[in-house]
Amino acid sequence: MTHPTDPGPPRLHASRRSAVASFEVMDILDRVAVLRSEGRDVISLCAGEPSQGAPSAVSAASEALHASRRALTYTSALGIRELRAEIAQHYGRWYGLDLAPEQVGITTGSSGAFLLAFLAAFDAGDRVALARPGYPAYRNILQALGCEVVEIECGPDVRFQPTPELLDAAHDGAPLAGLVLASPANPTGTMVDRAELTAVAQWCAAHGVRLVSDEIYHGVTYPEPGGADPRGVCAWEIDESAIVISSFSKYWGMTGWRLGWMLLPEDLARPVDALAGNLALSPPTPAQQAAIAAFTPESYAECDAAVAGFAATRELLLDNAARLGWGTAAPADGAFYYYADLGDDVLSHWSTSSAYCAALLEEAGVALTPGVDFDEVGGRRSVRLSFAAGRAAVAEAIERIVEFQSR
Repeated sequence: MTHPTDPGPPRLHASRRSAVASFEVMDILDRVAVLRSEGRDVISLCAGEPSQGAPSAVSAASEALHASRRALTYTSALGIRELRAEIAQHYGRWYGLDLAPEQVGITTGSSGAFLLAFLAAFDAGDRVALARPGYPAYRNILQALGCEVVEIECGPDVRFQPTPELLDAAHDGAPLAGLVLASPANPTGTMVDRAELTAVAQWCAAHGVRLVSDEIYHGVTYPEPGGADPRGVCAWEIDESAIVISSFSKYWGMTGWRLGWMLLPEDLARPVDALAGNLALSPPTPAQQAAIAAFTPESYAECDAAVAGFAATRELLLDNAARLGWGTAAPADGAFYYYADLGDDVLSHWSTSSAYCAALLEEAGVALTPGVDFDEVGGRRSVRLSFAAGRAAVAEAIERIVEFQSR
């Protein structure tokens, strides 16, 4: 019998490192599913998920693989050599880089690549800089690993991207160990050009800061006719000590296949291999086998056609920006996001972007993502609209938003 003063066994609790913010967009997606199950017509423009799906050659390869009843076993920790070789050749086609398959590591989505990169490159307590607004998983993974996240406020005056001057200020007094740079960026869609990326990479090299370059939206870009670097600039064109991360999810439309990759700096190749073997054993084998077909001319053509569709939808959105009545918006150089301040007029009716998005979903059946997912400071005023769902969905959503705001 336990004595009344006996405190009993120690209570179990979750770790402090697990206390990261949840994705508000995931809660919205759950609500979208509930509303649709109730028969509501909901237009979901909150997720960064291309509507076209995988290229037909990839789908055909997957079907053939299943039909063959081939035994699917573990692969090497960093993926099958055939796929690593195809990705290496892809960098030759798009960027003129001469890579060996061993310089490519396949991962379980780009999310797996970020986890491996951060574990291999940074120690607990290291200071790693990020642009704000930015993709929240960078911050949350780094915090869970015990790194100190240094958010750099990047507004319209610097096109939402970090500059050497901003990095000087962040580095002053307490040195940075790393910088995560995304181009095109989520949620803003903004890009850095070759000169800007060169300046940032040279700053990192001069200060002993590891550059992690998120390039998962490369290829989903809207360059000016005749402009240079239409796919985006790869950090390895400038400095091979950077970690380059990419994915099959965006340009190839293969979100659920959970395949990403990273270009491995020489000093991190062995550590990443060892970490990958312990954390995941290997990336998903069926997805790897099928993804080899992503690099055929036919697959590239299908993906480019999908990007042309995104471009047309983007133009529709920009043409109707005045009707939305929102404030300052990011230029959306790439990706498929329109990130905008709601403006004082809209916010006079709904105090925060979260309140606005909740009302818009319930009353008008349009799902957007509030900016607090990407910016805990200024995001209460902003929303992200994903135009990956296509022209028809966006056109109807615009009409619903305009009508909703006029009530």
